[in-house]
Amino acid sequence: MEKENIAVGLDIGTTKIVAMIGKKNEYGKLEILGVGKSKSLGVARGVVNNITQTIQSIQQAINEAESNSGYKIKDVVVGIAGQHIRSIQHTDYISRSNPEEVIGGNDIQLLIDQVNKLAMLPGEEIIHVLPQEFKIDGQSEIKEPIGMYGGRLESSFHVVVGQASSIRNVGRCIQSSGIELSGLTLEPLASSDAVLSQEEKEAGVALIDIGGGTTDLAIFKDGIIRHTAVIPFGGNVITDDIKEGCSIIEKQAELLKVKFGSAWPGENKDNEIVSIPGLRGREPKEISLKNLSKIIHARVVEIIEQVFNEVKAYGHEDPRKKLIAGIVLTGGGAQLKHIKQLVEYITGMDTRIGYPNEHLAGNSDEEFSSPLYATAVGLVMNSICNNTQSAIRKEEVVAQKAVYYREPVVEVVEQYQQEVQEVQTQVPVFSKKEESTGEKIKRSFFDRYVDKIKDFLDNAE
Repeated sequence: MEKENIAVGLDIGTTKIVAMIGKKNEYGKLEILGVGKSKSLGVARGVVNNITQTIQSIQQAINEAESNSGYKIKDVVVGIAGQHIRSIQHTDYISRSNPEEVIGGNDIQLLIDQVNKLAMLPGEEIIHVLPQEFKIDGQSEIKEPIGMYGGRLESSFHVVVGQASSIRNVGRCIQSSGIELSGLTLEPLASSDAVLSQEEKEAGVALIDIGGGTTDLAIFKDGIIRHTAVIPFGGNVITDDIKEGCSIIEKQAELLKVKFGSAWPGENKDNEIVSIPGLRGREPKEISLKNLSKIIHARVVEIIEQVFNEVKAYGHEDPRKKLIAGIVLTGGGAQLKHIKQLVEYITGMDTRIGYPNEHLAGNSDEEFSSPLYATAVGLVMNSICNNTQSAIRKEEVVAQKAVYYREPVVEVVEQYQQEVQEVQTQVPVFSKKEESTGEKIKRSFFDRYVDKIKDFLDNAE
């Protein structure tokens, strides 16, 4: 029987962690098989700052997704973001030994591998090397060089770089949750796959993904990624401002933002008031909706202006770089009332809210069409493109004895000994193609993790 191509994406956000299992149906749409969601503990502004809490949150999301789908997760494609992410433009070339042979995929890979060897700042690691336009023997503006003849193959690249320690911390959490890391994807790139059309990417578009801890930007023009950025502010700072400005607790501030919040203060009348319960028998507190909107407005303006500065830095005002399709907003922050109108007012660009429903099968739960799930949907699509077999049916696991394990945060020595024996007998399966950066990271994580268990046992003795 032909194996199903089951894909799994894991969105490790600041406010929530989402594990999504899916596959492509006969119509080429994404069929969601199961979703698990947990409150994100141990992540701040897109970066892991507490390994133990993050592992617990990941395990909770994974367990829920497995329970809802009937599948056992083996590996995941993970989204990465955070203030440590930066992008650079780089041009490189190779000289081909035989110009009489047509250019093939191996030549492109050779060029990408060469860029992957670039010297970064201390402590940094390359996450993505994304080719843009190619040149062959001086002939420029070539989008697809495969099948052409030439001796000198040159390309401009968009290189995404991140802090090595932050990347490894994410991998450590994945491994310790009992699953493998099959790939890393910059979160705005995943979101763009889920909510942007090819026509928008050709015309020129800026995707703004407003998450809990970060606001991510990806700019496309002529179907090519041109600029990426991560702003270290998101919906959480709006909640914090409401908490401070209204002298209420965080839970109430979040509820006010979601239920009554607006990015446009003019919409609320002065006499519109919402009453919230007092703490421990205290009198209820009355909050003016106009004041609430003013607090939200001030912070959203600051976030959008920072993002728009990145758009201007890309060169949007240059007629050749103009973003004809305007702006697409997605992420949880895109659900804020009147945010579309405010973004249009600040930037002067056409704006729409991006929903991932275009790629979802018709029978999908309406909840997953929300901008909240854009990154998770994009990560599953990314996993599908990699032809991964990231999950298997639970009955198959029983039939062939599972070799994957889940490491609880606290465990007795006897259980560690049993796991080490399993790990030592297990041979990791890697594809025959040249290793990507993600695969190298995954392999080094695995080796270090086994060593950690051995050290633990040695010390315990």
